[in-house]
Amino acid sequence: MKATTVHGSEETRTRTRVKILLTSLSAMVAETSTFPIDLTKTRLQLHGESQPLSSSSASARRTNAFRVASEIVREQGVLGLYKGLSPAVIRHLFYTPIRIVGYENLRNFVSNDSSLSLSSKALVGGISGAIAQVVASPADLVKVRMQADGRMVSKGLQSRYKGPFDAFTKIVAMEGFGGLWKGVFPNVQRAFLVNMGELACYDHAKRFVINNQIANDNIFAHTLASIMSGLSATALSCPADVVKTRMMNQAVGKEGNVMYRNSYDCLVKTVKVEGLTALWKGFFPTWARLGPWQFVFWVSYEKFRQIAGLSSF
Repeated sequence: MKATTVHGSEETRTRTRVKILLTSLSAMVAETSTFPIDLTKTRLQLHGESQPLSSSSASARRTNAFRVASEIVREQGVLGLYKGLSPAVIRHLFYTPIRIVGYENLRNFVSNDSSLSLSSKALVGGISGAIAQVVASPADLVKVRMQADGRMVSKGLQSRYKGPFDAFTKIVAMEGFGGLWKGVFPNVQRAFLVNMGELACYDHAKRFVINNQIANDNIFAHTLASIMSGLSATALSCPADVVKTRMMNQAVGKEGNVMYRNSYDCLVKTVKVEGLTALWKGFFPTWARLGPWQFVFWVSYEKFRQIAGLSSF
């Protein structure tokens, strides 16, 4: 009996390691495929934040995703669309395995069958995403800073960082070790909302499609589920994503001055200067990225699981 228990525990650990490897691989493929859209989204969200509070100019709002992407290619070439890819991939080596494998383990721990409610799945997804984001926040910070660097170069300013490791070093030297977790609160807020929408909606939508015989457990079901979860995650997370991006992008000045004191201050200033709709800046590129990202990730991950002899997610 004891030998059987030990064998079962070892088999569970082996399956978990395989899932971690497969989620990392799938995330790397999805991140590389959709990174230019993420860069466009980040630049669009940062657009207009340097306008003074008293400014009534509408120039800060006269832009869109296509214009931002065109300017990047014109000024930096096609490779400019991949500025900050390295820390983005590093981030997903931690973030995605923790949230995906963590969600599946928590879901199965709460209920071994498929009867878990959507609200329960949303809570489990949010918790998994929040934990994963705390761990991956330093890499996310470096990614945002490097993406924003390209905008500085386009304005004739000197780039702050030569690469991801240089960024890590300079951030720690100038802002302390805790500086790597700057913006972690809005970051975790966004991660909770994204995963609450993404994981719960994908899981629930896929089971709905299969149980109602709309499609079998195949690429069609995975595609439908990923589209629905992408829209849900984007609508919930976009305001927190804007605040997170701006909080993480700001560096401490020589006199210790910062543009935003905290996430609430950033939220208020953004709405005051640019209007309420500014909280959904980058909605289209965010959804345009989440949709393809989830399609590539989930289709790859489900296929890899099948090849590895694992059950469907």
